Amino acid sequence: MLYLRNLANRRARQFEWLYQCLESVLAAMDPLFARVGYSRIERPVAFVERNVKGLLFDCKMCGQCVLSSTGMSCPMNCPKQLRNGPCGGVRPGGYCEVKPEMRCVWALAWEGAARMTSGRRIDVVLPPVDRRLEGSSSWLRASRERAEQNRARKASGERGRLTLARTFWEARRIEPSSAPEAPESDLDRRSAR
Repeated sequence: MLYLRNLANRRARQFEWLYQCLESVLAAMDPLFARVGYSRIERPVAFVERNVKGLLFDCKMCGQCVLSSTGMSCPMNCPKQLRNGPCGGVRPGGYCEVKPEMRCVWALAWEGAARMTSGRRIDVVLPPVDRRLEGSSSWLRASRERAEQNRARKASGERGRLTLARTFWEARRIEPSSAPEAPESDLDRRSAR
């Protein structure tokens, strides 16, 4: 398991791309999930998520996955479960203070984040873990949020077009459709000949 966890960290950019693809697919399936009911979909998706992420990242199913922010290194694997960076006891070589044989999760996170295209997200301070979400699918939660953002973006774009169309017709009502011609000067008449 440790081998796969380190592999995922070394291949953070590829896993980031895979996660973005998965999130896009799940967000596109939002109408279907909404029709069936997210509560019905939760258990099967959480089962798949637990097995896949458990194998690759030694996931603890906290329900608020931050792998895409922490270089594909799960902070819940930290013996102290620190969510925002390493403790003050990181040993030389990046080894854990509590488990000296294990590399610090946050040392691995910084290495993985350096490989990712969105690696600067590791600088964002994360909120504490909400224990009520433990065991639930963070994939579904993230894809549902993305689908809602897409709907909001689409709605705001349509509102903007409608506003522009209304403004255009209002302007046409107030202003004439063509401006009267200005009288030509003698210079313009000479240059036209």
